[in-house]
Amino acid sequence: MTKVDLETHGVPARLFAGLVALAAWIGIGVHFHALADGPASWPGVLWTLLGYFTITTNLLVAVVFTGVAAKARFATPWLLGATLLNILLVGVVYGLLLQGLKELTGGSQVANVLLHRVTPALTTIFWLAFVRKGTLNRHAPLLWALYPLGYLVYALVRGSFEGRYPYPFIDAARIGWAQTLTNSALIALGFVVAGEVLVWLDRRLGRITAA
Repeated sequence: MTKVDLETHGVPARLFAGLVALAAWIGIGVHFHALADGPASWPGVLWTLLGYFTITTNLLVAVVFTGVAAKARFATPWLLGATLLNILLVGVVYGLLLQGLKELTGGSQVANVLLHRVTPALTTIFWLAFVRKGTLNRHAPLLWALYPLGYLVYALVRGSFEGRYPYPFIDAARIGWAQTLTNSALIALGFVVAGEVLVWLDRRLGRITAA
């Protein structure tokens, strides 16, 4: 077992990874159940959920951390860094732009807490406590940004066909394309800057660990 495997897949790390995955799976499941408990069909509910960055990113968290818990080799520090940065984007955007826009009750409120607060917090703790540091390079954030940019294109194209956009800050039908693209560019810039900070922190912690 290599040093990376020991630090990323040791028993305590695998147990904690299982907790992270469980929070994400339960959050997605509870949200699905809350929406499906009505006239909508299950395929329709699934299609609706897959329109949200919150859901696709928590699904990423669920799959990656299920893999960590199962000692899957694909769960590298690079992938865990990408997962952390994207789930942090979920939490930050919710806290700054979306919190309080809708009144949630019951299962929707439980899912909201799990998907926007618990999984970002647990993923951060896991990265700080268990992931080997000092392996990331400065180009990583640009590659990590391909996922949210891909989602943005998907959401805008889908919204243009459906006439409904998942988030108010990319609602081109209401705020116009100029404002939508400006908002998207600002979020993308913040994402890359946050990624560079994460890489800096990774290198700093790596030097401390090696000393």
